[in-house]
Amino acid sequence: ILVIGDLMIDHYLWGSCERISPEAPVQVINVDSDTSLLGGAGNVVNNLNALGAEVDVISVIGECKASEEIKELLKGIKVDTQYLITQKDRVTSKKSRIIAANQQVIRYDCESTDEINNKSQVAILEIFKSIVNNYDVILLSDYGKGLLTFELTQSLIHIANKNKKKLLVDPKGLDYSKYKNAYLLTPNKKEAGEATHSIIKNNENLTTAIKSLKKLYNLEVSLITLSDQGVAIFDNELRIHPTLAIEVFDVTGAGDTILASLGFALSCNKNIDEAVKFANLASGVVVGKIGSATASLNEIIEYESSLN
Repeated sequence: ILVIGDLMIDHYLWGSCERISPEAPVQVINVDSDTSLLGGAGNVVNNLNALGAEVDVISVIGECKASEEIKELLKGIKVDTQYLITQKDRVTSKKSRIIAANQQVIRYDCESTDEINNKSQVAILEIFKSIVNNYDVILLSDYGKGLLTFELTQSLIHIANKNKKKLLVDPKGLDYSKYKNAYLLTPNKKEAGEATHSIIKNNENLTTAIKSLKKLYNLEVSLITLSDQGVAIFDNELRIHPTLAIEVFDVTGAGDTILASLGFALSCNKNIDEAVKFANLASGVVVGKIGSATASLNEIIEYESSLN
């Protein structure tokens, strides 16, 4: 499976709070430890790796410490970094979260969000054209950090379709026209509502929105994730697959898990309904953990047995 998207680092500072600062009405956190994980498109890579898929990633990074960290984290899970393009003027996204007593206190980000330059876009397309046939499925993980420009995204979709490869997108923003002709998109209810200028409150709104997405953007399958209600899909008819989450501790990265597990199941020749059921199980495992988490096949199997 090939992932193309905005790579970032999810940085967690873990500690405890016993007092309020005398300088301002804020908590003083005594930091005991910190962890750095692959975030954004990197979390999709992490999820696929946990499932046992063979994964490659195409992205643009900067000349900064965070970029070096990303390379080390990818090497740590035996994912090749040969398709990472360095653009001198960029700062790779790093989101730092301070956690006390399992609660996020504050988050601060360091990053570039301007669109990548033409040279980087041309480099991505050249790489993609030369390797597209090595993969069963292509996943675009758009975090709106400037990698997936309109022209680049449309070119990637065109090349994937020409080579008969399913291309799935986790979309960002209000205008989905750059994702036109993709196999499917994975917006949540709020995102789908914004993209179709509607408010999804009931099945009637949902049906209108999901049909509208399919028609407007010429998708093979239209899909909307419904949080605690599951996942809705529409090709010729509407189906809603109920959620399989027992306990929800943290939804961080749940969208990444949906994209990764859908791609994984489709690459194993599952049909769309089977793929959605599998994705529901995977996200059920992940939201029961704290932080950007992953689900292994063993965890998913155990989880499924616990539901019976």
